[in-house]
Amino acid sequence: VLGIDPGTVRMGYGVLSSGDRPEVEDYGVIALPTSMPLEQRLYQLYTHVVNMIGIFRPTEIAVEKPFVGKGERQFVGPAIAVGQAQAVVLIGAASQAIPVFGYSPAEIKSSVADFGAASKEQMQKVVTTTLGLTEMPESDAADALSVCLCHLIRVQSDSALSREIPPGLER
Repeated sequence: VLGIDPGTVRMGYGVLSSGDRPEVEDYGVIALPTSMPLEQRLYQLYTHVVNMIGIFRPTEIAVEKPFVGKGERQFVGPAIAVGQAQAVVLIGAASQAIPVFGYSPAEIKSSVADFGAASKEQMQKVVTTTLGLTEMPESDAADALSVCLCHLIRVQSDSALSREIPPGLER
């Protein structure tokens, strides 16, 4: 699974292999200068996404959805930028026929840390411990690894639920 924490200046990424215990293949941050025109940053991000797909060959991509809550007008600009970066990921995935799964920040935090309002520092610690990393990843990379973990947790729980419900009794 390739996990992406989208942003037009800093895009976190993480790659986990699934199994009994997820293993970290790679993680990091693609950082671009704010002085670079937006269209050039988006193109660079697209190129990086397509390259990561080529290198890691993920079967699924998980991405954090942009979020703007009620009364949070000051965050509309950053949410639009996150949406633009998310679109780059969607286009890159579509160009390689890879399914994409989106998760809200609260879904990710609830799945990974059992607390929907966990701080960035708490998420970094949970990811470091859960994945057995020797050093704490920077925030954007930890967020991307959290997206991966959330996806794997959701897939496992959906699989377990489908085994528990007898055929014909699904809702």
